[in-house]
Amino acid sequence: MIITTSGRTTKEQIQLAKEVAIELHASYWDRNKQSIQSMQQKVNQPIIVIGKQRFEFYDGHRTDPFFFHPNSSAFRVKRMEKGETDPLVEVSLLAEGDFFLDCTLGLGSDAIVASMAVGPTGKVTGVEKNKVIAYFLKQGLKYWKTDNEGLKEAMQRIDVIAANHLNYLKSCEDRSIDVVYFDPMFQEEISLSNGIEKLRDHAIYADETLFSAVNEAKRVARKRIVLKDHFRSSRFNQLGMTVIKRPSSKTHYGYVHLNV
Repeated sequence: MIITTSGRTTKEQIQLAKEVAIELHASYWDRNKQSIQSMQQKVNQPIIVIGKQRFEFYDGHRTDPFFFHPNSSAFRVKRMEKGETDPLVEVSLLAEGDFFLDCTLGLGSDAIVASMAVGPTGKVTGVEKNKVIAYFLKQGLKYWKTDNEGLKEAMQRIDVIAANHLNYLKSCEDRSIDVVYFDPMFQEEISLSNGIEKLRDHAIYADETLFSAVNEAKRVARKRIVLKDHFRSSRFNQLGMTVIKRPSSKTHYGYVHLNV
């Protein structure tokens, strides 16, 4: 992997790019007015660009980069601040002080909403297997600029872990987490947001891993295990979940309630 800077760079950006290269065990390259496309042709490796406003990840499969953005969580948080409910919060029975584990972090939108719900006395951990995406999320959640203080604080409270979610669950103590959440890539493809679509190539699709993780979550969770999936998904039935149907949405929620 190559770490470089934006075209018009600064000494601070160069220094940061070198630090990122060390952290990710990658190589730093001077930009030298080269285009990203020409650099990709030379090295045939993924490239991370350290810019003034954001980090960009060119994986070699797409011409447009992946970068962090809070996406739907921004307006979902605004609704919550107005006293409206959020479907994820409702199905998860989330309350202030709860511990929420997002096993499929993605771009972090659901984790941000959960963080808003559990507040400063709660805890939200997001697990992402891809170490590069995990790094982007960690930096984005920490440094994303917004005038909404509630959104900013909710983002900064999230702990991002680069790990396989099944292995992470196995390391957790019994009944140590209130809600364990899964939002895997859907079995049936639907129109996705631009940011999520860029994650599709890096997603894990094996249902065997998901089913094993849900079984492990039954040991770990105190309140509920929640799955978000396509409304036609067979996973709800296979996992023995109660389904919350959303007539105006192509996604439904399923849950397992723990009597503990």
